[in-house]
Amino acid sequence: MSRRELAVGIGIRRGTDEDTIRAAVRAVVGRQRVACLATIDRRADDSGLRAVAASWGVPIVSYPAHELARVPVPNPSARTAAALGTASVAEAAALLAGRGSLVIGKTTIHAVVIAAAVVRESPVTATDR
Repeated sequence: MSRRELAVGIGIRRGTDEDTIRAAVRAVVGRQRVACLATIDRRADDSGLRAVAASWGVPIVSYPAHELARVPVPNPSARTAAALGTASVAEAAALLAGRGSLVIGKTTIHAVVIAAAVVRESPVTATDR
């Protein structure tokens, strides 16, 4: 994989710890440069996610469920749609934040869902924390 910057979409359960999130992201994206972590708005204030973002010096970009639900994704989940009002968190958030193509589809490591899209421009947000 080249050294492009990635917008990393993340789906987590509330309370997922920093080490678990960090290990899952690195297991999926390796040493690729992470431009931002992107997720659903109700998880943007999660302490584990905020700790990872702070340690890497990247923003957390978040989107409400209705914005994520409008993004076509290759791996929608009926279970996620029923629980959150969107069939995708990780893939949709990565695509919205990166504005490039999805280069890593939904991958689950230790109950953390990761996806990544190429950053075409500086990631812009519905909410940038």
